[in-house]
Amino acid sequence: MTEGSDELTARLRGYEGQPAAVSGVGRDPVNLPMIRHWCEAMGDTDPAYRGPDAVAPPTMLQAWTMGGLSGHLGRTGAYDELMGLLDEAGCTSVVATDCEQEYLRLLRPGDEVVFDTVIESVSERKTTKLGAGHFVTTRTDVRVGGDLVGTHRFRILKYAPRRRPPADRPRRPRPVVNRDNAGFWEGVAEGRLLVQRCTGCGTLRHPWLPGCNSCGSLDWDTVESSGEGTVYSYVVMHHPPFPAFDPPYAVGLIELAEGVRMVSNVVGVPYDKVRIGLPVRVEFRRYDEGAGAPAGADALTLPVFRVIEGAEGVQGDDGPEGRV
Repeated sequence: MTEGSDELTARLRGYEGQPAAVSGVGRDPVNLPMIRHWCEAMGDTDPAYRGPDAVAPPTMLQAWTMGGLSGHLGRTGAYDELMGLLDEAGCTSVVATDCEQEYLRLLRPGDEVVFDTVIESVSERKTTKLGAGHFVTTRTDVRVGGDLVGTHRFRILKYAPRRRPPADRPRRPRPVVNRDNAGFWEGVAEGRLLVQRCTGCGTLRHPWLPGCNSCGSLDWDTVESSGEGTVYSYVVMHHPPFPAFDPPYAVGLIELAEGVRMVSNVVGVPYDKVRIGLPVRVEFRRYDEGAGAPAGADALTLPVFRVIEGAEGVQGDDGPEGRV
């Protein structure tokens, strides 16, 4: 069944009104530690959320119904069936679009919440900048002791992502160059990796800053890094995919021989061979040039770090790592 067909829309709307969770139970009672964590994360200093008479911030309503990685026992199969039907139609991507909450009374520490969730609506096919798909809205009614205390509506777009032809491959994002870091990018354009040095206390720093974190001096000069270092830490990017990048690829925190650290791609070996402690050396790569570049695109030079061949038995490889 193809996405956008009348038959598909009719089947999707057949799920409207079906329960997604019945008699779900909050994993924990409303509690002060969670309220404190929430307020610290949100920067909310309202005194109503502290002390012996504390109440929970109303916007925490959904937090008390979340099931975590293991989910809730009250979950039904209807929502999974709906998502599966959309997957089969090519709508394999999802993005949360908005939520609406209604509060009937404040929650207090010790309240034990139960909830029911229903598939409230499924839209007809919509075309967006992300791609074409359907908006799915669920409504969760939250109760304490049988009384309705709040309602949470959550809406997602389940869509088929737009595909760009190879000739329209977007450019890599450009760095933000300002008066504080312009010298660094000028060095990169010349094939030099420059590190700021405070002329007051001699402390090296990266990224570039207008003043010294150690002594506060505003005076500085630069030293040219040898470009050698080691992988201090790293992550492998699988998802989400970003335009102009082809995952998976390794992003490393590189500790330079001079002692400062910087973030860049690790190249020269497959992404799954990158390890902490691998020795690397800077090289300067140019992007967005050649036959596949968009019309009028200017080339971009970036410092990346190549694993030194032979390090701890690692063999050089320009295969998977080339997709950085």
